[in-house]
Amino acid sequence: MSDQILSCNAPCEPVPFISLVAQHQTIAHEVTAAVGRVLAEQKFILGEEVSSLETEIAKYCDSRSAVGCASGTDALMLALMALGVGPGDEVITSPFTFFATASAICRLGAKPVFADIDPVTFNINPEAVEAAITPNTKVIMPVHLFGLCSDMERLWRIAVRHGAAIVEDACQAIGAEYRGRRAGVLGTIGCFSFFPTKNLGGAGDGGMLTTDDADLCKQLRCLRVHGDTGNYHHLEVGLNSRLDAIQAAILRIKLRHLDQWTDARRRNAQNYRDLFAAYSLSDEIMLPIEPREYKHVYNQFTVRITGGRRDGVLQRMRANHVGSMIYYPIPLHVQPCFEFLGHRIGEFPEAEAASREVLSLPIYPEMPAHHGELVVRQLKAAFSQTRPQTEVRRAAA
Repeated sequence: MSDQILSCNAPCEPVPFISLVAQHQTIAHEVTAAVGRVLAEQKFILGEEVSSLETEIAKYCDSRSAVGCASGTDALMLALMALGVGPGDEVITSPFTFFATASAICRLGAKPVFADIDPVTFNINPEAVEAAITPNTKVIMPVHLFGLCSDMERLWRIAVRHGAAIVEDACQAIGAEYRGRRAGVLGTIGCFSFFPTKNLGGAGDGGMLTTDDADLCKQLRCLRVHGDTGNYHHLEVGLNSRLDAIQAAILRIKLRHLDQWTDARRRNAQNYRDLFAAYSLSDEIMLPIEPREYKHVYNQFTVRITGGRRDGVLQRMRANHVGSMIYYPIPLHVQPCFEFLGHRIGEFPEAEAASREVLSLPIYPEMPAHHGELVVRQLKAAFSQTRPQTEVRRAAA
């Protein structure tokens, strides 16, 4: 942060929400060499690159094993399949998350049962999970949203009491920690995504599962190749969900830099906190928290703007070429494709309020230091120019 706070009315250079090019430029020679090695060997599906990545991810997460697959969505489906989830079963999860969390449940014929979120962490509320338990509950699927782990001790106690497994949707949270343990080993099975914008992102889709259970690991390896146990012998119907070797080679390079990139995200987050205080915005806009004994990895730096101002602020930020995004504008329980569940607006008020109020700001590791101040400066200007919704209604009357 500069010694002298910049004027909120000063012109602002464009600030991208994310720049994948900036990251690639720092490791381009390593990535090119890794891809060239795979091309030279002409071994594209699974193989040594994938098995090496699995070993390295397992070590990184402190898991006994890891299993690569084609995407984070497939990771969720494979985890549920390995646990025997199917028609008649219920899986409790959050209504405030990416669509794949609930769609994976539906694709197996099971029922997604939503439990409301904590308004501060955005993660599933254990008390709401407890209230949602039924005799048909087979799995609890917490989402470590935006890079912050869920309250796993309370969720584990609920799961044990009711005989349910836990599948971690850790797709946004590789490297995140809860009481000294990393995401991916806090449940029965952990699921990760390597979508390009993730903290560890590939050059396309890719996913990974982690587990300490040897039998589940064996089953996951079988399920990802159509349920084939070898020699075209299929014990069950699985998926075609193999991680390809080029993605694995790229991810192995990137994994070596992940902790450095995480540290940069965390520095950017602290810089935002300092800037929000300097611009007197801390009392106006709710910042993400990092509870004691947690480590947030900031896949997103998501703030809350109350009073009906969020959309106006977003419009002004974009008009001034400052990158910002809404994750997620529509909670899952009111998505048209889930109408069959019979939910209505008002059932999950915290998730609905979050969808109206969240705004994610640039946080990528290579973001120039002064861009943080440009973001907050424009946010201050946009916030001051946007009237609360109550004032808008009063003016219209």
